Amino acid sequence: MAAMNRLLRSPSSSLSLARRCLSTAAASETVKSQPYIHTPLATGQDPKAKTVQWVFLGCPGVGKGTYASRLSTLLGVPHIATGDLVREELNSSGPLSKQLAEIVNQRKLVSDEIILSLLSKRLEAGEARGESGFILDGFPRTVRQAEILDEVTDIELVVNLKLPESVLVDKCLGRRICSECGKNFNVASINLKGENGSPGMSMAPLLPPPQCVSKLVSRADDTEAVVKERLRIYYDKSQPVENFYHSQGKLLEFNLPGGIPESWPKLLEVLNLDEHDDKLSAAA
Repeated sequence: MAAMNRLLRSPSSSLSLARRCLSTAAASETVKSQPYIHTPLATGQDPKAKTVQWVFLGCPGVGKGTYASRLSTLLGVPHIATGDLVREELNSSGPLSKQLAEIVNQRKLVSDEIILSLLSKRLEAGEARGESGFILDGFPRTVRQAEILDEVTDIELVVNLKLPESVLVDKCLGRRICSECGKNFNVASINLKGENGSPGMSMAPLLPPPQCVSKLVSRADDTEAVVKERLRIYYDKSQPVENFYHSQGKLLEFNLPGGIPESWPKLLEVLNLDEHDDKLSAAA
């Protein structure tokens, strides 16, 4: 827990490292209903030269990892998912691996202290490699985590991805993993009719290649009852976090209009990144 202790108690160690690596001016105005305005790039400047400190929020199954990963490639900053940090530690011989294994086996929630310890270690490793920013995926999940994160770095923008609950349930129930190659797919075909003036929505399934079809498995906890309970818990905990960042003028609420082909260009537009056509084609 040394990394966690440094994170919480010593402004001269991991905090200062993270600040030197990730420091930037916070957004100064609310971005809920307008494009995110960032400093324009000079002519010919690579968008990867810009430092960003962004957080992606959203319900389970909304696609945080997909869009955060694409923007990570486009902007040249790491995509850091706390779930990945936990899995990496579980598969290592690190000091927290045994403790994490017990927590997972007992189906308990990983504590803030452990999550922040893993994040602190990841930020320090990134600083040593010369990383100049990040996109956090699914963290923070509580106001306490958000407050501690504020002590580590200046979050510039928080993108809150949204989908109707019925779509989220269908997407979660459609998730499949190839038991051989480990890749993720989704067999759900979303066709939501528009009602009361709201537009409809369609999302094509993400189908596996022929060699994976017979090897697809679903998560044991991807049942309708479990998915709805996870969503209920998320809504209860997420609203205070959204309010926390909204009060700071950093929250951008983005309603996904469809699948990746429809949503990706719109997301780039509100982030004011659509002018880099040569880079976007490479990221897509």
